[in-house]
Amino acid sequence: MAEVKTAHEIFTERRGRVAVITLNRPDSLNALSISMRAPLLEAFESASRDDAVGAIVVTGAGRAFSSGGDITFMESVMAQGGRFADFRGLVDAGRDLVLALDKIEKPVIAAVNGAAAGGGMSLALACDVRWASEKAKLGQSFVRIGLHPDWGALYTLPRLVGASRALELMGTGDLIDAAEALRLGIVSRVLAPEALLDETLAFAERLASGPRVAIAEIKKSVKRALGYTLEQALKREIEAQERCWNTNDAREGFAAFLAKREPRFTGR
Repeated sequence: MAEVKTAHEIFTERRGRVAVITLNRPDSLNALSISMRAPLLEAFESASRDDAVGAIVVTGAGRAFSSGGDITFMESVMAQGGRFADFRGLVDAGRDLVLALDKIEKPVIAAVNGAAAGGGMSLALACDVRWASEKAKLGQSFVRIGLHPDWGALYTLPRLVGASRALELMGTGDLIDAAEALRLGIVSRVLAPEALLDETLAFAERLASGPRVAIAEIKKSVKRALGYTLEQALKREIEAQERCWNTNDAREGFAAFLAKREPRFTGR
């Protein structure tokens, strides 16, 4: 473990080659606030820049991943006249954070340790992979207070579950349990609560130890794939393959395969 940093609402540390970013407002179930924007952006950008980091895990402190937008903040906006201009900062924070996540070339895994509602679910959806605790509950709960989904869910959720399911989840705001989220493809693994973080870290470490250029190119390709025609996908495969072929890691991979040993990738 190394480089532990705390910015009150955001806790960051490095475990091996994995940066762990923890939403750290457990008393409010890690409700999302405008003040979290700057330290979260810094955490994402720092992990993205750090050559010692090969993968990122995002999780929540305590018994929730994130309960979504801070209701106390919304209540104060309503009490002062309810102007959207006073509320918009929270929506804009989500836009900035989701765009920052989208720019990261390294894999980002959400360890959904409990409730992920509203913007909290949207933040998890913005990560590349989601693993969940058996106790996790997920919901696009915006509609329950008369609001529209934000923090990128309009982009991510239909791509995961299709338009019909997305409309159902967004239109009702119903919470679903981890088993249902797994069935729908929203999360890709469900684990016992006590095993979630360790198992997620082990998976992240495996990715971080892999050929970094190849993994970055795979991430980029998969994220773009739904917008490709067949011809565009074939062109992208060739472009990415050429970049990977010319890396030291590709040479090491072939040498290790022929020697029947584990490869020692260096990320170059």
